[in-house]
Amino acid sequence: MDVLIRPTAEVATTAADILAGYIRRGATLGLATGSTPTPTYRELIRRHAEEGLSFAACRAFLLDEYYGLPRDHEQSYYATIRRELTAHVDIDDALVASPDGTIPDYAAAAADYEERIAQAGGVDVQLLGVGTNGHVAFNEPGSSLASRTRLTTLHPQTVKDNARFFGSADDVPRHVLTQGLGTILEAGHLLLLATGHAKADAVRRLVEGPVSASCPASILQLHPNATVVVDEEAADDLGNAEYYRFIDDNALRG
Repeated sequence: MDVLIRPTAEVATTAADILAGYIRRGATLGLATGSTPTPTYRELIRRHAEEGLSFAACRAFLLDEYYGLPRDHEQSYYATIRRELTAHVDIDDALVASPDGTIPDYAAAAADYEERIAQAGGVDVQLLGVGTNGHVAFNEPGSSLASRTRLTTLHPQTVKDNARFFGSADDVPRHVLTQGLGTILEAGHLLLLATGHAKADAVRRLVEGPVSASCPASILQLHPNATVVVDEEAADDLGNAEYYRFIDDNALRG
């Protein structure tokens, strides 16, 4: 696992640098929603507009979707990713897929999503965030490390954290369709971003704690190509921060 500690303003540019390499190759992108990736998406949009970075050969899959929200709801992730990224670049909207949270047979919807990812040849690079309780996508603590796309119930802390996007916590859906931890681990490269001191404990647990269902994001330790980009505040609790900086400063780049 590569741990890159950056000033807050450089987290987005570092992530965009990594993603741009895949985008130029026409990769299949795994996209996340939430507040953390938004600056990275803004930087990618800028590079598209000012530097000619083209998404035309790419396709994308979202990590998750609220169950029961219609796709035209402003807080559905179907609508969110288009508002925050894909409507502003030259990717074919038909090639931006998300789980369908409106299908009553949620097991069938989950199985269909798994099949669509497989038929696309898998995800080349998966962008991730981490919740304050260590969740990744909507795999809450206790999720099986081998889990696949499925319906899950949000943790009360996640409901509280996401209430800022809705009118109140009461308006946050309790159920979601999410890619499983086993599904996420099949992506070619995992790129996780975290900023702010509120994420410091989760970052410590995912990077330096045991691999455990109590911290689903710790699955990154099992992946042969995982990159964690954090700002100084999110790195506050890392015991080996000095070593991670030393590795970064002495990396062979070519």
